[in-house]
Amino acid sequence: MTTRSDISAVLAASPLVGHDEWRWLTGADPVLEQRVREAMPVPAVEAAVLVPLIEHPEGLAVLLTERAAGLKDHAGQISFPGGRIEAGDRDPYAAALREAQEEVGLPPELVSFGGYLPQHPILTGYRVTPAVGFLAPGYALRLDAAEVHDAFEVPLQYLFDPANHRPRRRLLGSVTLEAIEIPYRGRMIWGATCGMLMTLRGLLRAREAQPA
Repeated sequence: MTTRSDISAVLAASPLVGHDEWRWLTGADPVLEQRVREAMPVPAVEAAVLVPLIEHPEGLAVLLTERAAGLKDHAGQISFPGGRIEAGDRDPYAAALREAQEEVGLPPELVSFGGYLPQHPILTGYRVTPAVGFLAPGYALRLDAAEVHDAFEVPLQYLFDPANHRPRRRLLGSVTLEAIEIPYRGRMIWGATCGMLMTLRGLLRAREAQPA
């Protein structure tokens, strides 16, 4: 079972700047990875999301949101709370906490910082820094209906289990990559959100493969 200490260890050793999602998808092929990078919009808008991990006795779960149907970007998609980094934000983590409080009413004082995943550039023109935070169960949310339709938890082990992964093709410029999507109780987790989760999974698997 993946633990908080496991995740904290890999995040402490992971560089903030990187494109690990594309590295996993391209099989560490530098030529293909370069073609993917070239397909990304430049310059990118800096953004941050909070990856909230709830520490249940039976194991970690991830808090996800279903975006409101009326939004201009990513309407109805499953995502992490987050948005663009503002001038007054101290760092990406502060931006992620602010956005989480605005979108789902999560009090920042309930969240303990775990570290950053490598940045993820996405085709809508954002370069997203995922900030991982831990919180205890029993939290209360207050959803902003204009931005968030619903919020729900998914066990981390369910998300990491290959038996729950479905193939999905992603077209990035002239490059077609084989990605995955994860169905869960009538919802589909895909795109950047799924990519960030798979980056975390990949980092954990790489650590497990290292010699003791």
